[in-house]
Amino acid sequence: MADKSSNDWRATLKQRLTVAFCVLLVWSAAIEVRLVYLQVFRYSDLSARADRQQSRTIPSPAKRGEILDRNGRILARSVDADTIYAVPTELGDPDEVAATLCRALRDCDSDGRRAIADRIRKGKHFAYVRRQVSPDQARRVADLEMEGIGFVRENQRRYPNRELASHLLGYVGVDNVGLGGIEGTYDSLIRGKAGTVLVQTDAPRQAFSRVERPPTTGASLELTIDQYLQYIAERELRAGVEWSGASAGSAVIMDPYTGEILALANFPSFNPNIFREARPETRRNRAVQDYYEPGSTFKIVTASAAFEEKAITPDALIDASAGNIRFGSRVIRDDHNYGVLSFANVIVKSSNVGAIKVALKLGPQKIGDYVNRLGFGRATSPDFRGEGPGMVWDPDSLNDSALASVAMGYQVGVTPLQMATAVSAVANGGQLLQPRAVRAVIREGRRLPVPHKVLERVVSAGTMTTLTEIMEKVVEEGTGKSAHVPGYTVAGKTGTAKKLLNGSYRGHSDYNVSFVGFVPSRKPVFTIVVVVDSPHRVSPYGGVVAAPIFQKIATAALRQYGVPPSINAPEPVLAGRADEASELATSGSLTSPALVQLTVNTSGSQVPDLTGLSAREALRMLVALGCTAQLRGTGLVVDQWPAPGTALDSGVSVVLTLGRRPAERVASAEAP
Repeated sequence: MADKSSNDWRATLKQRLTVAFCVLLVWSAAIEVRLVYLQVFRYSDLSARADRQQSRTIPSPAKRGEILDRNGRILARSVDADTIYAVPTELGDPDEVAATLCRALRDCDSDGRRAIADRIRKGKHFAYVRRQVSPDQARRVADLEMEGIGFVRENQRRYPNRELASHLLGYVGVDNVGLGGIEGTYDSLIRGKAGTVLVQTDAPRQAFSRVERPPTTGASLELTIDQYLQYIAERELRAGVEWSGASAGSAVIMDPYTGEILALANFPSFNPNIFREARPETRRNRAVQDYYEPGSTFKIVTASAAFEEKAITPDALIDASAGNIRFGSRVIRDDHNYGVLSFANVIVKSSNVGAIKVALKLGPQKIGDYVNRLGFGRATSPDFRGEGPGMVWDPDSLNDSALASVAMGYQVGVTPLQMATAVSAVANGGQLLQPRAVRAVIREGRRLPVPHKVLERVVSAGTMTTLTEIMEKVVEEGTGKSAHVPGYTVAGKTGTAKKLLNGSYRGHSDYNVSFVGFVPSRKPVFTIVVVVDSPHRVSPYGGVVAAPIFQKIATAALRQYGVPPSINAPEPVLAGRADEASELATSGSLTSPALVQLTVNTSGSQVPDLTGLSAREALRMLVALGCTAQLRGTGLVVDQWPAPGTALDSGVSVVLTLGRRPAERVASAEAP
């Protein structure tokens, strides 16, 4: 019996071992088959999946080219900045990670902390934590030594002069894309070509990155604007807007012979370094995007048409004694009963009735033709993406009442830039120029100038000479007396137009007031246009609000450029620093240039070494050599041009850069 039981046990054991062996054999075979399947048939797919789990390629934005003013001063540049990223698979709870990171960043509110957590939660294999952080923030996060947190270098756009020329320059988004102004218009040129960065996780599960393809730096732009004139335009515009209790304003300075924009200012302004904090209406470039009814400044168009078509002479008499003119139930009035006026005095005194009578004589077709000739109703420049074309009537739709409105600058919409272009055509003798803000493109060490462009001759030089003489009288004895600049002839025109609000000109006290002009009038250097929106603290007239702003801008611009007086020239002085320069020097935003005229005749010599001297000592030496000089900054002479030892001809201008730092650091000192 025992033997039988032993045999049964052995048989059972053998059977079980056989079954186990068969199972093991089948299992091993299945494993082998699976391995063959994974390693042979699924190799490519699984390899790619593994790579995706351990690495990610992200774009590395190129360094944007610099934007410079016409004298080489930096207006916009790119600097390196750390961007923090996360590999979510290497991290723990997203909410706890976000809280830890926010404590290091020190600028997170509850929404910011939640946003970081959500990005980590949704990112799977890669997520941005915070892009372009400050050096202190990057250091504090690095000190955490968190697994799954890494850094990659990006370029951050910086505007060293903050609000200066912000509307002209525009701004750049976090993805290195220009979003406004010159940055937006020339984005493809400035941006360069992006590279790539490979972000990986190594065996110890540490995140790191390496550059796979380096980016290519974009081209730099040299703008037409002058940093100093831009500052003056912005300063005086702001002062005028605040003094008059206005809501906004714009100013444009243009070279009437080239179309170069020397300054383009808007107020309110914004800081493009933190553009997201500004309201959209503040970021809008009013000088090229906003339409306004120009009022009497538009009488320049009526006068140009009348003289060019020989429909009337400046001395021709016009009866405005009624003080009004009627179109059905509509009555248009003058501010005063001017009686019988010469056409020249119609412009000087800004008689609506007189201008309307001349426009009616010309007819809608001719008026419409000259509106178009002078650049209204279409965009003026390729340098401004989003520039408005304005609003003008189709001449075929102009009845007498509408024509009367156009003649005195109503029921048309223009931009300050369009008005500057038209006034420049008067200043230069009848050529319509294309306004431009880019002077040259700098690429791979080569400077490629952008030539100015004459669009067409719109009227004869004789017509514009006649109109210039009348515009001089506007400033000498008419509505523009506040635009007078001592020592210079000024040609200009005031404009006052009640705004159309909610479809009506009644029931409110909002006006657009403006002054347009050029100086010196007989040999123009600057065309200046000033537009102020809704002044409420003072009388809302162009001669009261806009003309004084013009005068202050023109005075500083003429002094800065060393334009000699055209009338009653004062005796030259040894040295003098403009109030503007002193204010600039203390503001910290700019290195302040102040023109100093020195006029002593002597024979040629050599430029002395002036470095280390005070401004007064340097000037005394230059006086003895019969030079003119330009001072930039305050303090001691740290740099000069021409260089010491250069042959010095009588009357040459020596540029002295003043500062309290070594010369090699002066350029960077302009940036706050």
